[in-house]
Amino acid sequence: MFFTTDPKFRPVRSLPLYQTLLCVVCVLILVLNGVSLVRNLDGLKTANARQAQADRVTAKLQYLNLLVTDAESGLRGYYLSGSDTYLGPLRTAERELDGQFNSLKTLLADNPSQLKNLTQLQNLVVRRINLMNQGLEVYRHGGLSDIVAIAQTQEDKTHMDEIRLQVVIMTGEQNETLAARSAVFYDRYRLAALRGLGINVAALVTLVLFYNLIRRSFRARLNAERALQQTNDHLESLVAERTEQLSVLSRHLIRVSEEEKAKLARELHDEMGANLTAIGMHLASVTDQIRTTHPDHAEMLGRARGVLVETVELKRRIVEDLRPSLLDNLGLSAALESYCEDFGRTTGVDCEALIEGDIDSAGSAQSIALFRIAQESLNNVAKYAQARHVIVHLAREGEAYTLEVSDDGVGIPPDAMRRPKSHGLLGMRERALLLGGTLRVDRGVNGIGTSVHAIVPVTAPGETDAGGTASGGALDISALAVAPSADPAGQAPAEAADLAEHQLHNHLRAAQAQSPLATSGRDAVPLMRATRPSADGHTRF
Repeated sequence: MFFTTDPKFRPVRSLPLYQTLLCVVCVLILVLNGVSLVRNLDGLKTANARQAQADRVTAKLQYLNLLVTDAESGLRGYYLSGSDTYLGPLRTAERELDGQFNSLKTLLADNPSQLKNLTQLQNLVVRRINLMNQGLEVYRHGGLSDIVAIAQTQEDKTHMDEIRLQVVIMTGEQNETLAARSAVFYDRYRLAALRGLGINVAALVTLVLFYNLIRRSFRARLNAERALQQTNDHLESLVAERTEQLSVLSRHLIRVSEEEKAKLARELHDEMGANLTAIGMHLASVTDQIRTTHPDHAEMLGRARGVLVETVELKRRIVEDLRPSLLDNLGLSAALESYCEDFGRTTGVDCEALIEGDIDSAGSAQSIALFRIAQESLNNVAKYAQARHVIVHLAREGEAYTLEVSDDGVGIPPDAMRRPKSHGLLGMRERALLLGGTLRVDRGVNGIGTSVHAIVPVTAPGETDAGGTASGGALDISALAVAPSADPAGQAPAEAADLAEHQLHNHLRAAQAQSPLATSGRDAVPLMRATRPSADGHTRF
């Protein structure tokens, strides 16, 4: 097992050739072992059958000999006693001899020499039985003296000896045949045993090869798994390191962004505000001087003052967007309430700001972070929530500030925080993490709407003032110093400056009263804002 990034690489979808051959050899060995086992069983069965056949042949030969001997003994008893009881063995022999000989012929069908001996034995036995019947007739007609005369000829004894000898010969030949067949079977069994031993050796060798193959495969897989685990661990550590670096970078960018926004707000407020104030004062002075002599030019200057007022208003909005002046001048609670009012007036959504505890004592970093989180949450509500009511609840609980923004809109998907384009949510989370806090986005109460819950410690580790302090967002003309100019009518410089400032105030107020920007919010929807939370500390829809 190995890993490659070669695009031409194609994974192997079958076993290697040597493994396939090894499997085939193993199967063949198993088949040969099975065949050998079956043949051994067949040979053992044949040997047992032949042994049983030889035992039956021997038993029947002995039984034939016993029948003839019992018949002869019974006939002698009959000669001596004259009782028919002694003729029972003779009658039994006559009844059973044919069956016994037929059975022996069947058992010895595969042995011609034994069949020939059996024929001779049958002739001898039949002849002896006939002689016994003849002797019985002689005894019945002539008496015992005739039997004694016949017995003296030694013919009976010769017949019995021939029968016994024939039985012994057949038994001996049967034993020799059995011994020969047993020897053949032993040779075959020994060959089969040697063959089985060879098969077992081959099987053992194959098993050893399989074991080595499996061990090598297992070691290779184990090494691959270890390499993969090490790679995964390295990748996880690398991802964690890169994630931490990106998180630190994002927090640094947030801090730098707030610092730049605060710096730009100060410069716009101080430098541009002073310049716009000076321009307004000069325009007011020139307008007053030429109002009677050049009324057309005075009217043009009046329109210019209106544009100047719009520029001042634009500058004020830009400064407020960059750094809310209320946040630095009146505190977080006032800035948050003011923003909620503006949000409700602009979007038509009923926005309630609930403030609890000592919020205005929050540091600059905590204040701007909480304000930005609330600002981004309300922006998301305006864009996506389709809500009618929004509650912004800010409180101090122990050594932490808790901010909860809840709405009654369509809700948020559970995986919103993991989506790659959820920059607003990720930015809020990074702002909270920057100060050692947490941020959680869930479904609202009873699954209605969305709830953004942020916790920011009162004192963050390594806390720094990210935004500085802006001097204010609104243009306070009376607070700006204007360089005095010479008055053509011969007034003192200080008196001319005061008069110019007073005139500029009047003109700007008149222009602001006529400006469409100043009157754009007069007919806005009235705002509902609660000053106290509900009994459980939270307002619910």
